[in-house]
Amino acid sequence: MSAILSAEDLNDFISPGVACIKPVETLPAQRPDSEKTTNPYEVITEDQLAAQGGGNTTNAQISLTDCLACSGCVTSAEAVLVSLQSHEEVLSTLDKYPELSWQEAQQDPSGSKAGKIFVATVSPQTRASIAATYGVSERQAGHMIEQLLRGPQGVKSGGQHGSGFTWVLDSNTVRELCHEAGVQEVLNATKPAGPTKEDMPKKPVLASSCPGWICYAEKTHPHVLPHLSRLKSPQAMAGTMIKSVLHRKFGVAPDRIWHVAVMPCFDKKLEASREELTDVRWQPGSTEKRGVRDVDCVITARELVMLADSRGIRMPNLPRTPVLATQVAFPDAQLDKFLFPYGRRRPLHQQLSGGSSGGYAYHILQTVQQQTPGSQIRTVRGRNIDVVDYILVRGEETIMKTARYYGFRNIQNLVRGLRPAKASRLPGSRMNRPGAPGGAKAGGFIDYAYVEVMACPGGCTNGGGQIKASDVASMRGLADPGQRVGPAEQKQWLAQVDEAYFSSESASEDGGDGAINVDDPALGNGNSSTGDVKQVLQHWSSVTGVDVDKLVLTSYRAVESDVGKEKPTDDMQQVAGLAASIGGGW
Repeated sequence: MSAILSAEDLNDFISPGVACIKPVETLPAQRPDSEKTTNPYEVITEDQLAAQGGGNTTNAQISLTDCLACSGCVTSAEAVLVSLQSHEEVLSTLDKYPELSWQEAQQDPSGSKAGKIFVATVSPQTRASIAATYGVSERQAGHMIEQLLRGPQGVKSGGQHGSGFTWVLDSNTVRELCHEAGVQEVLNATKPAGPTKEDMPKKPVLASSCPGWICYAEKTHPHVLPHLSRLKSPQAMAGTMIKSVLHRKFGVAPDRIWHVAVMPCFDKKLEASREELTDVRWQPGSTEKRGVRDVDCVITARELVMLADSRGIRMPNLPRTPVLATQVAFPDAQLDKFLFPYGRRRPLHQQLSGGSSGGYAYHILQTVQQQTPGSQIRTVRGRNIDVVDYILVRGEETIMKTARYYGFRNIQNLVRGLRPAKASRLPGSRMNRPGAPGGAKAGGFIDYAYVEVMACPGGCTNGGGQIKASDVASMRGLADPGQRVGPAEQKQWLAQVDEAYFSSESASEDGGDGAINVDDPALGNGNSSTGDVKQVLQHWSSVTGVDVDKLVLTSYRAVESDVGKEKPTDDMQQVAGLAASIGGGW
């Protein structure tokens, strides 16, 4: 969902006085003009608006990308979930609760002492957005964010209790677990016998880390759900890991751990609110219907800057060096070494070939290539810049194919290609003719082992929550931006963000004490080996007593739209319906 759909005035359709520029396919039957009454919540098209003499009304600027998070339009329940998660919520929680250490929480299992353990997870796209805004490197931007969240000059410098974040995780690190589990999932799906479990996805496996895409699939194209990867996103997996280990091994109640994620898009707020991503899913023998969320709050890059401003802190004035003096070790030594090597971010560099959204498709082929001597990866551009094919070949033999599909236009082609073929009702006729819409074979997608699907054109660096070109001047403290910001300027700005994201920097760049030796075997030259990551997954399962699948996998289900259907007239029915919407699905 873009920033436009994060406005406070969104409702079941569009707020009074705002006309939707996207035609709605299934509207209720219209009554004759003589019988019509004014309905301020009615969604009408531009043509209808002009016919009624309302052509001067300001249109809601909603693009096709925005509508990925829409079932007709954003529902009341979804709007509430988005509005509840903001920088104001972060500050109010920090002001309400004193910062607890994990030892204090462990020694007080009854919760008699008020307080919470604060944990944050920061995405590389957020760091890239901050880096481009303030003209610093991606690594320095990461240090600035860490200084804000847990440094002495950050949020700890104000507030009622001076609370800050005990740990700040890099989602890049957790993504290594997602990569490893994703490889195994794809290899299982591509076995000749097919998936080994009923709830496993079938070929081609479609990425599930983009909540905008998932929301769109669940609401409008349930036929693709069997293909969706069951793997949690790095955001969700980080929350599950922190809360499950602290609770299962050290006896800290999940509701005493408050986890915020700083992500590039607003749809991540909806992801955090899914009932599938709570402690109920990984608690053995749990009978609760609703549990504690693994991610309590999600904010975006722009909201991060707003958070700093609300505390009277200017982001560019924060130190660009790591916070080492106050680094608190995670209580599990092996996970501490994995998540916080030497108290510093692991210097993971983004690969240009992998794209700006995690590089899942490319990583899968790289892993298979290591197991296939003499093979090489060919990169083939598709019909536009947001479609890329990766083909692993050995000589003339094709070993495996994966692909990257970014943006709504390309997603439409994908879901059409995966639509199952329907048999004609005419006696003796054949299935849909080859090449016609319908059927994975007709679309050619059956040849792919994995497709990395992202809602935003250009990938996650172009997320709706990222800092835009029009925001840069004000965030730098310039009264007059001095130039017009149009599509061309925004495109140039996105190129700068991408450059920051893909920049490969020396780990010794920061200099001074505490610099990491990238040749240290313990760091694996900046990346953990496959064996190391597998050991981390097994260790995580061992210390929590929970099966790996319960920790790293989730589920999806079709969500039926109520657009065009009769609305409940009874107040109790409306309340019950809203509660059901919040508790399940999206």
